[in-house]
Amino acid sequence: MRPLTEEETKIFFEKLSRYIGENIKLLLDRPDGTYCFRLHKDRVFYVREEIMKLAGNIARKNLISMGTCFGKFTGSQKFKLHITALDFIAPYAKYKVWVKPSAEQQFVYGHNVMKSGLGRITENTPQYQGVIVYSMNDLPLGFGVAAKSTQDCRRADPMAIVSFHQSDIGEYIRSEDKLV
Repeated sequence: MRPLTEEETKIFFEKLSRYIGENIKLLLDRPDGTYCFRLHKDRVFYVREEIMKLAGNIARKNLISMGTCFGKFTGSQKFKLHITALDFIAPYAKYKVWVKPSAEQQFVYGHNVMKSGLGRITENTPQYQGVIVYSMNDLPLGFGVAAKSTQDCRRADPMAIVSFHQSDIGEYIRSEDKLV
């Protein structure tokens, strides 16, 4: 367990800012305490500082997890955001996509969001911007990347992809052994 290096912090914050913008500082300075990001076995954890200090008493090889895993660094030093970060990122999302009830199951099974399944989209969403995908009941379902801007979505074909799938809550079941 160690702090992120400059390069790791840059990569991680660039990925996080695609979804929540400048709201990253709201994740760190919360009213219920001070939080930080720590790296352990190529995974980035979001943890309260008090818990991080207590975890320092445990040998690295015996420590499995602490706090919430936000994602992991791949072998090529790219960062992959895990679904476990959804509950912390969703309240601060800048751009959102709501899917119709008929399209929820398809998204949770790992498919892209089509125009026919699009319920709403945040105004002025640029193309290739990170979005949080919600059900029409405002339940966060996962992450995506806007395939089209808001303007392009209005005149798109019903079978056109409007949001590329990145991660969804169905991964808790499909990939539970890889999320720790």
